[in-house]
Amino acid sequence: MEIIISEDAMQWFKEEMETTAGEQVRFFVRYGGSSKLQPGFSLGVTKDQPFESGVETTHEDITFFIEKSDIWYFDDHNLHVTVNDELNELAYAYEKA
Repeated sequence: MEIIISEDAMQWFKEEMETTAGEQVRFFVRYGGSSKLQPGFSLGVTKDQPFESGVETTHEDITFFIEKSDIWYFDDHNLHVTVNDELNELAYAYEKA
């Protein structure tokens, strides 16, 4: 499994979440919302420190990660993070690994 962050998503993280070099951003599973992968669950994002990282990637010295306890949500899919330009919010796509 991989986390792929687009250039526009990197810019979004810097502007909207005010992330800077050395910080860490966690993608986490939350109850509620909608998802193509897991009905009744959705993906959230927050600045956080890893407890037991299951997968991570680093771009521009910012680490993006998913905890091992949340890997089930992705069902062997890679996470692609982009920006929905119309809504100016993150958009997630899932591609079978």
